[in-house]
Amino acid sequence: MRIGIPSETKTLEGRVALVPAAAADLVRRGHEVFIQAGAGEKSGFSDEAYTKEGITVVPDAAALYEKGELIVKVKEPIAGDLALLKKHHLLFCYLHLAAEPALTKSLLDIGLTGVAFESVEENGGLPLLLPMSVIAGRIATQIGTTLLHRPQGGKGKLLGGMASTPRGKVVVLGAGAAGGNAAALAAAAGANVVVFDKRQDRLAEMMAMGPNVTALYAYESSVAQEVRDADLVVGAVLIPSAKAPRVVTEDMVKTMEKGSVLVDISIDQGGCFETSRPTTWKEPTYDVHGVTHFCVTNMPGAVPQTSSLAISAAILPYVQRLAAGNQWREHAPLAGGINVDGGKLVHPALQGMV
Repeated sequence: MRIGIPSETKTLEGRVALVPAAAADLVRRGHEVFIQAGAGEKSGFSDEAYTKEGITVVPDAAALYEKGELIVKVKEPIAGDLALLKKHHLLFCYLHLAAEPALTKSLLDIGLTGVAFESVEENGGLPLLLPMSVIAGRIATQIGTTLLHRPQGGKGKLLGGMASTPRGKVVVLGAGAAGGNAAALAAAAGANVVVFDKRQDRLAEMMAMGPNVTALYAYESSVAQEVRDADLVVGAVLIPSAKAPRVVTEDMVKTMEKGSVLVDISIDQGGCFETSRPTTWKEPTYDVHGVTHFCVTNMPGAVPQTSSLAISAAILPYVQRLAAGNQWREHAPLAGGINVDGGKLVHPALQGMV
């Protein structure tokens, strides 16, 4: 099969879907692999590194999409990509269609088959979402810590505190991979951390992190109470392939102290704060009721080398199946990951969107 790896076009997105070693594995299996010139540079992988492995570098996006049958990228296609995608393409990437009705309609109009990383489920987990969730969780706490600095518009509070000063308070909504990693980093920094979830096993894991971590069932009244005096709130609520529920209301935001920070990891799926709206790394924050909101839709894109290595390792076995012919449709995880197929919206979580 002819496999195409385009440059990512989202604002300040530096990841590449397949690093040279992964692409080389596909070449050794007899596939033709093409990459757009410069696609790996922001992740630290030169065009020469790809050509040494037998990958063909093409000059621009038009040539890449013309050559490729299976298009493997990281983020969902935007305007420039959509103009080049055709009905015969098999698209494999993050799609997050639950929050993107316009993109969904565009893909349906094109008539291609789109398999979404975040919809591939195996052994009760989301193996292609997991590595980026881990990274996003860690970035959420790092960014939140920085945004609390006074020069960034924050309240000027050190999360971990020190002798003679109080510790900061971090509230994390969701104890999955993203929320769990956000909580772990905040706890390691010395903050008092409150984690909400509805799964008892995950709550137990959070409690085991240390004496400065409290794990609570996500009753609405309890969330409102804990958010009120939080310095940093991290939203990491996930319903696979579906739009995220709004867990923090605008009224809750109004109760928070000025200079506090909200970081919404769930923004890819529409966001779990009522006051959330998508932002980019170019203009990452905005203010609502004196509270700083960070809602960047591609958080892991800030560390493209780490992210590219992680996502490449995760997706390669699935790319190998997709490239081997139509028998991939008999592989339950990939079949379940199909979002759009020949002009039809097929994933159950997306029914009725358009």
